[in-house]
Amino acid sequence: MQHKAQLILLLLILSLGSSIVDAAADCTGSGGSGIVSTIVVDKSGRGNFTTVQSAIDSIPSRNNQWIKVQINPGVYVEKVNIPIDKPCIVLQGQDRNEVTITYNEHDQTDKSATFTSMADNLVAKGITFQNSFNHPLLLKLALIYGEVPGVVPAVAARILGDKSAFFECGFLGVQDTLWDALGRHYFSKCHIEGATDFIFGVGQSFYEDCSINVTACDLSSQLQYGYITAQGRQSSNDPSGFVFKGGVIFGTVRPYLGRAWGPYSRVIFQETTMNSDVIPEGWDSWKFPGQEANFLYAEVDCKGPGADTSKRVPWEKKLNPEQMQQFSLSSFINQDGWINRLPIN
Repeated sequence: MQHKAQLILLLLILSLGSSIVDAAADCTGSGGSGIVSTIVVDKSGRGNFTTVQSAIDSIPSRNNQWIKVQINPGVYVEKVNIPIDKPCIVLQGQDRNEVTITYNEHDQTDKSATFTSMADNLVAKGITFQNSFNHPLLLKLALIYGEVPGVVPAVAARILGDKSAFFECGFLGVQDTLWDALGRHYFSKCHIEGATDFIFGVGQSFYEDCSINVTACDLSSQLQYGYITAQGRQSSNDPSGFVFKGGVIFGTVRPYLGRAWGPYSRVIFQETTMNSDVIPEGWDSWKFPGQEANFLYAEVDCKGPGADTSKRVPWEKKLNPEQMQQFSLSSFINQDGWINRLPIN
C-alpha cells in the first residue's frame, strides 16, 4: 500500500469527523421487498444493459429509493464505480460462482480497484469481485517471457460508503484485495482471498461466517508468510476496526492475523476456525513499533490448529465477555438497526 493512499484516507477521515455512526439516511421503498424498480444486466443482451457500469450510470443522482441492479450470470470484464451521489443500490447476482466482475489493474490502491463504491446504502449479494492482475494464468505468461512481476497492489473492491452490506460475495486478489476503506460495513458468508494486507483500511466492519483463503496463487513459493489484515485506526476515539465472528481461515501461505496500518489498529477474531498454519506470534506492529499498547488485537474462543495463542505477542489483548459485548454486531455497527431494514433476505 502506498503512502499516497494512506494520506487520502486520512483526509477523508478528517473531512467526515471522528464518528460515522448515523451518517447515512435510510432509503425508502415500497412493497414487502422495499425495492422500487429493477434494472437487468445481461451480457447476451437479454436485459436492459450489457454492462454493470452502464446500469449504474442510468440511476439518477441523489436517488433515495432502493433500486435493484440484477446481474445475470457471466463474467463482466470492466471497472465499476458507484459515485457518492448514487446511494440506495442493490447489486443482485445469482451466485458468486456464476457472476464475476473482474479487471486487470495494478496501479496505486486508489486507482486500481475493479469495483469502487463511494455511496451510502449499498447492498450486494451473490457476486465475485476480482482483480485478475495476479491471476495464475498471467503469472505463467510472465514466467514464459521472463518478466516476473512479483506481488503488487491490485485492489478487487474499495468500499467507502456508510451502511454497506455484502452477502455471499467473493473478493479475489493477492495484495490489497479488499479495501475496507471507510464506513460501517457488514460482510456475511463472503469468501475473501489474498496474501498481503488483503483486508485493509479504516472501515468499521463486521465479518460474519466468512471464509478467508490465504493464497498467492503461483507466487506462493516466493512468499514466506502473508498478512490477512492491515487495519488503520488512527486514534483512541476512532470507531473503526475489524471484527471477525465465526468463519474459517485456510490456505497455502502461512499468515499473520494482521499488522498495524494505524497507531490504534483494532482487529478481533471470535469463534473463528483457524485451519491455516498461523505464524505463532500472530500479529506485527509494522509501522508503529513501540506503540503496541495502543493496539487492540484479540482472539476469543477460536479453534483449529492455528488458534494456539501460547506464543502470541505479549501485547495481544485478553477480552472478557463484558468487553466483547461492545464488539457484537448490534453494538459495533448496527446500533440504529440499519442491517435489519435492508431490502434483501
